[in-house]
Amino acid sequence: MRTTRNITVAVAAAAAVALGASACSAPSDVSSSGGGKKADSSAPLTVAASPTPHGAILNFVRDKLAAKEGLKLEVKEFNDYNLPNKVTEDGQVDANFFQHKPFLDTYNKKNGTHVVPVVNVAIEPLGVYSKKVKKLSELQAGNTVSVPNDPSNEGRALKLLADNGVITLKKGVGSDAKLTDVEDAKGIKITELEAGQVAPRLADVDAAVINGNFAIGAQLKPSTDALALEKAEGNPYANFLAVKKGNEDDPRVKKLAKLLNSPEVKKFIEDKYTDGSVIPAFGAPQS
Repeated sequence: MRTTRNITVAVAAAAAVALGASACSAPSDVSSSGGGKKADSSAPLTVAASPTPHGAILNFVRDKLAAKEGLKLEVKEFNDYNLPNKVTEDGQVDANFFQHKPFLDTYNKKNGTHVVPVVNVAIEPLGVYSKKVKKLSELQAGNTVSVPNDPSNEGRALKLLADNGVITLKKGVGSDAKLTDVEDAKGIKITELEAGQVAPRLADVDAAVINGNFAIGAQLKPSTDALALEKAEGNPYANFLAVKKGNEDDPRVKKLAKLLNSPEVKKFIEDKYTDGSVIPAFGAPQS
């Protein structure tokens, strides 16, 4: 199940409507306000996730581990980076698993939402890929490099390009960089795309900075295909389980958090993603 679907705005909206309709009759009794009715601990816990690797990890937990903990787990997959937080805030799902802290902080601030991290699970290093050059030093003036357009991932992408000499950022600027922080693009044109569209449109540009989960979904192998890859050590971009504030103590959420940080999940990640595209990163998220 590695097929990545390119969800258009219309299809994504339809998916959200369909999910909202199904959620109306769902057995979960979590209030959309985060502080209303107490959750039914016997009801299924519904989690929104990106298909790869988040959905794959959750499906492993559902199929191999959840029953032993008395947890009923349902996984709803999205290829859009905005919908999982929206449906979590609205109460259409109970939790999500797809993002890192800088992305969530930006989303909450922009949308007035109240989604909070519960437990870190894994890191997916960002990488630079190309179908036209064999190494980054071959990029030259006039070439085009695409980057994700959401603020947190764009900053990561620009820093990765700067760390590898493709561009130069203004002094003191790091992973919070914006296009206006590029001091010297060296004649390279940097284009912004929605994160899920960067990999499918790789052939249209000379190089692209692609999120780990979308690289995997596009059948790219970070350890061998990436021209440059983020370092895992000290990486602040761990992806985590998240819920709407007020639902952190839901017994079902606590069970899932425990399972996502279990030795079985660590082994699953290491065995399945032997190319280093996904790395276990357990523990409490950054505050």
